[in-house]
Amino acid sequence: MPVAYFLVTFTLPAELRDIAYRHQTTMYNLLFRSSAAALQQLALDPRFLGGQLGMLGVLQTWTREIRYHPHVHYLVPALGLASDGTVCRPRNPAFLVPVKALAILFRAKVRAALRQTELYAQVPPETWRQAWVVDCREVGSGAAALKYLAPYIFRIALSNNRIVAVQNERVTFRYRDGETKQLRSCTLPVLTFIGRFLQHVLPKGFVKVRYYGLFSRRQRALLRQIREQLALARPSPATAAPAAVPVLAQSGAPGVVRCPVCGQPMQAAVLRPVRSRGPPAAPHGGQAGDNPA
Repeated sequence: MPVAYFLVTFTLPAELRDIAYRHQTTMYNLLFRSSAAALQQLALDPRFLGGQLGMLGVLQTWTREIRYHPHVHYLVPALGLASDGTVCRPRNPAFLVPVKALAILFRAKVRAALRQTELYAQVPPETWRQAWVVDCREVGSGAAALKYLAPYIFRIALSNNRIVAVQNERVTFRYRDGETKQLRSCTLPVLTFIGRFLQHVLPKGFVKVRYYGLFSRRQRALLRQIREQLALARPSPATAAPAAVPVLAQSGAPGVVRCPVCGQPMQAAVLRPVRSRGPPAAPHGGQAGDNPA
């Protein structure tokens, strides 16, 4: 869509990684549900956005050194759908939601979800007192973020072209340092290397790409309507657009809002969710087969 996009990343703290590795299906599903719910809840607050988001989430379990580090990346457009059917946008185009509040809410939702399982007793108490890591950054049109995320959908933790040498029962591979951006190398005993590699094999049948909110399967028709409204409001290169033209005119608002492309009066329209005749979708959004494109 012709709006700015954000890349929002939720990371499980180190204290939960051992539990996550031993109970991958439970913890990965919990990571998806809790992070998506936290982001949606904060976005619904009128102080920030005031509407439901669309989210594309991708699970990743490794670092550049192929260490175990489960986290979820979400690609999120900077718009939402309010309860009255109008499209809303962030007041500040470079700001979506406050990350500190989002991290606290994410931690609370993970804790509440774990309380419903037998795993809660295994979590160190200090896990719930420390600060959790959530990152949210504006990434422009979203094309660059998609280019970054796309390889992780099918890519394995380490490709063959990164392996520099295999000799004397040791494996050397290269990686790019996240802070300095410089290429470095790491040499491991072969069994240690195999262990690191295999810990990123997901449970059989696990879906690592999921869609939530406006991107879920049941919202495809509604998403199509929003794209059409945005296309109408988008000025052509040869037409100078007004400083601010709302995507959807508020009913009862004074004055007439005109299309910046053709100059014709625009009519207020309330977008209503289209009910599908198919089976009901999962309560937390669609999954990999629910591509909204």
